[in-house]
Amino acid sequence: MSDPVKYLLDEQHLPRFWYNINADLPEPMHPPLNPATQQPLTADELEVIFPRGVIEQEMSTEREIEIPGPVRDVLRQWRPSPLYRARRLEQALDTPAKIFYKYEGVSPTGSHKANSAVAQAFYNKVEGVKRLTTETGAGQWGSSLALAGSMFGLEVLVYMVKVSFKQKPYRRAFMEAFGAQCIASPSNTTECGRQILADTPDNTGSLGMAISEAVELAAQNDDTKYALGSVLNHVLLHQTVIGLEAQKQLEMADAEPDMVIGCTGGGSNFAGIAFPFIGDHLRGGRKVQCIAVEPSACPSLTKGKFAYDYGDTARISPICKMHTLGASFVPPGFHAGGLRYHGMAPLVSHLTELGHIDPRSYNQLECFAAGLQFAQAESILPAPESNHAVRAAIHEAEKCRESGESKTILFNLSGHGNFDMQAYTDYLGGKLKDLDYAESEVAMALAGLPSVD
Repeated sequence: MSDPVKYLLDEQHLPRFWYNINADLPEPMHPPLNPATQQPLTADELEVIFPRGVIEQEMSTEREIEIPGPVRDVLRQWRPSPLYRARRLEQALDTPAKIFYKYEGVSPTGSHKANSAVAQAFYNKVEGVKRLTTETGAGQWGSSLALAGSMFGLEVLVYMVKVSFKQKPYRRAFMEAFGAQCIASPSNTTECGRQILADTPDNTGSLGMAISEAVELAAQNDDTKYALGSVLNHVLLHQTVIGLEAQKQLEMADAEPDMVIGCTGGGSNFAGIAFPFIGDHLRGGRKVQCIAVEPSACPSLTKGKFAYDYGDTARISPICKMHTLGASFVPPGFHAGGLRYHGMAPLVSHLTELGHIDPRSYNQLECFAAGLQFAQAESILPAPESNHAVRAAIHEAEKCRESGESKTILFNLSGHGNFDMQAYTDYLGGKLKDLDYAESEVAMALAGLPSVD
């Protein structure tokens, strides 16, 4: 018992404030623009789809933003989440590295997404909103918003990317169990969905398309707002409870990380674990290598262009400066559905450009192999998205074995794979393959970038 495996914090140590990295940026990020006028967005313009409380957070430069009491009361159902020392994985890898992982799969929905869903549902309820629309890829965000909506008495309508809708029926069942309506996107329920299906009837969908459908409905109904599960500043803000807790837990373990790792699709779970550490460095503290890991089949950070682009396929959402593969790009249907987004969070993109984030990408098969290797050592089967972070952590630990260095690695295990068993069945059955995106499609999508002065 002299070698602890997990580090737990009492409820009283649940963070009272979210950390806003905007306060510490050495250079301010580029402002989001109105897609019609290409002028910086105002709070009044954003009120069409977001509640005022969320808009204030989106635009804030205050370092600490207080977490409302009702939000903390819900979060403490599963927070603070545990930090584990992966001792059995270290032994299996025969590495001198120390591997820690923050486990977000303890939330009721099995992932980190609930951290922001609860906050967004609260702010909408306070302002009298009746219904929320949203998109979801793998279903983790849709599940989280469905749960949060039921807690605060809100109707929830989820547009789920069609390929994931078919791959993950139990995620749909989870959403419906909490009263949400789940629709495969693109659909015939919106104008933009009908246009997409008219052009490509067999379209498998993308997060950009699902966002378009959700935003369209929110903008057309006064009692409805839109909720986003990643990308925008306020979502990344809500996720910083992960890193803030991890810092306290690492102090308990008498450890300081040399590197912090997270998977990236839109950027929320990576920002959640990494931003508090990057913020410490920006304020003069110790520098930690922060590694953002994405799928090779949708490599916005490693292969995308840093430019203003639309957040959705129909080009009705704000224009943001981000790493992008083009709003019309449709990624291949690999199983990490939560990472199939054409763009990266503007804040993550900005910090990457400033040299504070190291992006890398891995193929699908090596990530599933890493996930099984982790599971057989640590007894937790990761979500396909989280497998990307696991792969990077194992890679770094193997490098330590070769060099003899004893580095400390922290990664975010952003969710469990209990709803993703079909993906593992396909992998174990030899049915999965590494998928490549078409460079010609990316080139065509990038050709459609808005011309911003």
